This record gives sequence, C-alpha cells and structure tokens, in this order.
Amino acid sequence: NPDHAAQELALFIDRKERLLEEKKGIGDDIRDLNDEMKSQGYDVRTVDTIIKMRALDPSERIERSAILETYQAALGITD
Repeated sequence: NPDHAAQELALFIDRKERLLEEKKGIGDDIRDLNDEMKSQGYDVRTVDTIIKMRALDPSERIERSAILETYQAALGITD
C-alpha cells in the first residue's frame, strides 16, 4: 500500500532527525566537558587515549602496550 509506505518513510525520517539532533546535543556536551577539563589543566587527548584503552579487553590492552613499547624502542624514543 503506497500510503502505508509513505507513512512509514515519514516516521523513519522523523526518527532519524530526532536522533541526529540528540547526536548534535551530545557532541555539544562532549565539547563543553573537554573545555572544562582543559580549564582544569587536564590534557584532553590523553584522557581520550585512556578512555579508548579502558574500553579494550585487558589482554588486548597489554598486547597494544607491548607493541607500542616495541615500536618506540625501534625508533629510539624510549626513556
């Protein structure tokens, strides 16, 4: 039924518009939080790296750290 398909499409479009607006709002909130962290002296890039590492499985985190150390040693950028 063409009327049903048109109604369904309109509902999908409405839902997607609402989700995109929510996404924009969340992006604004994250930007505000980053600004707040910066104003308190935190390095946002480092915080982002920590968040990514915390999302990893512990064994994956250990493996990535070991690979990073290996690459740094190969490039002579270790302490």
